[in-house]
Order: sequence, then structure tokens, then C-alpha cells
Amino acid sequence: MTPFTRLDAKAAPLDVANVDTDQIIPKQFLKTVDREGLARGLFYDMRFEVDGSPRAGFVLDDPAFKGAQVLIAGDNFGCGSSREHAPWALLDFGIRCVISTSFADIFYNNCFQNGLLPIALPRDQVRALMGEAKGGNHVFSVDLETQTVTAPSGQTFHFDIDPGRKEKMLGGLDAIGETLQAADDISAYEARRALDQPWLEAAR
Repeated sequence: MTPFTRLDAKAAPLDVANVDTDQIIPKQFLKTVDREGLARGLFYDMRFEVDGSPRAGFVLDDPAFKGAQVLIAGDNFGCGSSREHAPWALLDFGIRCVISTSFADIFYNNCFQNGLLPIALPRDQVRALMGEAKGGNHVFSVDLETQTVTAPSGQTFHFDIDPGRKEKMLGGLDAIGETLQAADDISAYEARRALDQPWLEAAR
């Protein structure tokens, strides 16, 4: 997993509340466990007409927001069904951070497991960031170490994050990576167990 320390990037405003995981990545794109290639399905029904032609006006397809790595969203982002493909699709598109007033619990947890930083801020602060993002072609700074978001105007907002999750994001550790930090201890335990309980090894 790619570590998240500081991100200086354009932000795209998605001023829509209650964006659910089916809107983020519709069900027809869930047939794969490959994390690459999911960008084509991100917000598919918002970006494309029924016939597959591009739908005019979607923010992430606007040249002013090309390459945006921060998404500033409406309330209750990531609600709906549980699907890890949602953060995968956002990351595959290039989004590294999502800012909203609130997130659905399962989506929020899945973000941390995949290196996507979800930031919850009070509504007035999200609205202020949204307003600045709507101009396009402006750089926002997200600093995980200091837990701050700085807008192009210089306004800086502090966000809260669980210390354990913060350390894992800074270190680029998902659940597997965290476990592998104890690889030597795990190997030592297995060696001791093989000597003390050899019948368990025979049953493997």
C-alpha cells in the first residue's frame, strides 16, 4: 500500500449528498478482483448516458479538474452496500483523499485498508473548501502528519483521525502489511510449536 504523508493536488467538488457505493462503482463492474481498470466504472451512471456516450458536465471529466487527487463531497459519502471496489475505483482514477462531513462506516474502514484517506470535517468547513475547489486548477494541501487541510486561500482546517490508523497510513500498512511486521515473531512461534506439538504439523 502506498504511504500517505502529504498530498499537494487539485481538488474536485462533487456537491452531491448521499452518494452510495453503487453510484461510486456500479454492480456490473464488480466481476473482477483486480484493482486496476476500475477507473472506467467510477461514477459511471453520472459520467455516461445509457448508450455509453459521455454525459456533459460531470466534474471529474471537466478539463479544469483533470488530475484531481482530492474529492470534496457532499454529506454521507459512501453509504449503501459494502463493496471494497469503491475505494479501489477511486484510487485507480487517481483520487487519494476524500473530504466530506460524514462517511458510511464500512466505506470509511475500507478506505484505510486501501490507502485512501477519508477526512471528516464540519459542514461549514467542507462548504468553504467546496467553494474554493469550484474555481478549478487550484492546489490544496493535505498533511496527514499535522492532520491539516489547507485551501488555496491559505485557510487551514484540522481533522481528527484515530492514531493507529494514522500510523498505518503514514507507513503504508494494510492489514497484511501490519501482520508482516511481526513476521519474525510468527516464525519463531511456529518453530516452537512444531517442537512442542509435532502432531499438529503432521496433520497439516
